[in-house]
Amino acid sequence: MFSALHQIVGQFVELDARENAILEQAFTFKKVPKKYKLTKKGEIATELFFINKGLVRLYYEKGKEEITGFIFKEHLFASSYDSFLRKVPSLQTLETLEACELLVITYQKLEELYVTLPKINVLTRKVAEQRFINGQQILSSFLLESPEERYRRFEVQHKDLLQRVPQNMIASFLGITPVSLSRIRKRMQQPSSP
Repeated sequence: MFSALHQIVGQFVELDARENAILEQAFTFKKVPKKYKLTKKGEIATELFFINKGLVRLYYEKGKEEITGFIFKEHLFASSYDSFLRKVPSLQTLETLEACELLVITYQKLEELYVTLPKINVLTRKVAEQRFINGQQILSSFLLESPEERYRRFEVQHKDLLQRVPQNMIASFLGITPVSLSRIRKRMQQPSSP
């Protein structure tokens, strides 16, 4: 249950057996079905999730439209971070796209870990840095790349998600309509002229 978490944590900080036990005790294991809302828009996010198995989508609501902000897959930490860190109502909804197996830590337990296991400060800084980098890359791609270039990048970086995530959600994440995505994919499948 904790092997993937230990592997990810081990990439950033080295923990001994006692420290690993303290880390494990801070988390609870949770199985949730597909389409389960982990955090709803307007609620304060009080939990951070480590995904052992499954997919989680973070999305915004604009009128009746759902705009995908990010798709979290196995071995990533997921949360409505702004709400979780600032204790303000979430602007986003965090919902499972598949049945998920999650390790869950509350804000309070995380704060306690910072005291009992100071190395966790390094881990959360590294996770936050990765989130910042991801955010910058997404923003840069919207400013500098065409929709087709954004799709190509997504295909290279997240090929596994193409079969697991509905096309309309991928289109939303890329900032294009499902029809445009369909056209881009069709163009890419056609052999290029000699």
